[in-house]
Amino acid sequence: MPVLRNAILTLSLAALLVACDQGPTFTEAEPGEHLSAGEGTVTKTDQNAFSLPLANLSPTRRLDFSVGNSFFRNPWVIAPASTDARDGLGPLFNTNACQNCHIKDGRGHPPGPEAKQAVSMLVRLSVPAGEGDDLTRSGLVAEPNYGGQFQDAAIPGIAPEGRVRVEYEPLVMTFADGHEVELRKPRLSFSNLTYGDMHPATLFSARIAPPVIGLGFLEAISDEDLLANADPEDADGDGISGRANLVWDRATGTLKLGRFGWKAGQPSLRQQNAEAFANDMGLTSHLVPTDSCAPSQSDCLALPHGGTPEVSDEILDNVTFYTRNLAVPARRDVDDPQVLKGKSLFFQANCQGCHVPSFTTPANAPEPELANQTIRPYTDLLLHDVGPGLADGRPEFLANGQEWRTPPLWGIGLTEAVNGHTQFLHDGRARNLMEAILWHGGEAAASRDKVLTFDAQQREALLAFLNSL
Repeated sequence: MPVLRNAILTLSLAALLVACDQGPTFTEAEPGEHLSAGEGTVTKTDQNAFSLPLANLSPTRRLDFSVGNSFFRNPWVIAPASTDARDGLGPLFNTNACQNCHIKDGRGHPPGPEAKQAVSMLVRLSVPAGEGDDLTRSGLVAEPNYGGQFQDAAIPGIAPEGRVRVEYEPLVMTFADGHEVELRKPRLSFSNLTYGDMHPATLFSARIAPPVIGLGFLEAISDEDLLANADPEDADGDGISGRANLVWDRATGTLKLGRFGWKAGQPSLRQQNAEAFANDMGLTSHLVPTDSCAPSQSDCLALPHGGTPEVSDEILDNVTFYTRNLAVPARRDVDDPQVLKGKSLFFQANCQGCHVPSFTTPANAPEPELANQTIRPYTDLLLHDVGPGLADGRPEFLANGQEWRTPPLWGIGLTEAVNGHTQFLHDGRARNLMEAILWHGGEAAASRDKVLTFDAQQREALLAFLNSL
């Protein structure tokens, strides 16, 4: 009988926590709540839902959007080529087009067991910094033989760096009502390494490509508004201590607030795009003038390139315009009672402590269509320690090995419609939204534990809310 008594005690405590909760209860939608991106919101919900220009983008500027889309979507080729505007691929790379990672402008996924290349998942590499290492500009120390990113593809005449596989270990989480959810913990393995063994202290970070919707709005949020949510010393005692990442801005030669990437390692969309060209496709630009060849990879360095630079300023500007003006779909069913109940539970679990629902962009946004808009991205763009379960152990500028930037939640309910899967978190380990929630620890442990008290109906309501975003 002792086991039964313990189970009853656990369930009684869970019921008490729910009954005594003082969080808000939502009975109706807020005005304009369905407009995730203000006047830029679009209404498509099919597989093309993430690929539309802002609704308030003028016809003339939609032509510029289409030009940027062509460079984002179409493959780059090996140099020399008659297509000199888009040649210079590699020699080492992960994929030959932005769209191959950001599939339909959406979310990537980890490779399957038989995949020859990871494609929409990359692996970042580094080694622990020593006392004399200056990390101001790089934020890390690259692995000496393979650089800062593992490349499993190459042009003819050179071998790829190797192959990466992902295997999983099961981990079971149990709700207060006895419902079990099996999580999967990823483990990376490398084979066919071309340039010798990796440094014995190499740090690895697997990362799937995130959706690229609404990035212009995230860039437009003022530093002041983002820093207003920072609480690095947890002065208010709520257990949440978000902080900004400060990263090197190549254009200004100064440290800026990081916004993009899984650890907020990039300060601007233009630099994010230039770094992706260099590291993912081996393409240089004036902003990032070196490609992905490590100094020890002499055969890679000796092969032809597509000019200096391979990505012209005009092309980089076109791609930046495209990624800056991709729209966010409208929310669905915002006034549905089940969705409103789920929203109440989201707030009662204090998920909004990191996934901040809304911001208003300033008048001086990078594009006029992005200015003075109330947006609902459900992120604070700050770093949070989410515990050892999700840790990669790999620092990036100020981010430590357990910290990740809060990912935006807008559009998350359309992932399956756009990408045909529901694999979430930085490495795609979560196979659905509930698994993603249960992986949260650290600053989010209290929120996760609150969710673990939810019964079946509450869980369904919470997921209904998330799938409405």
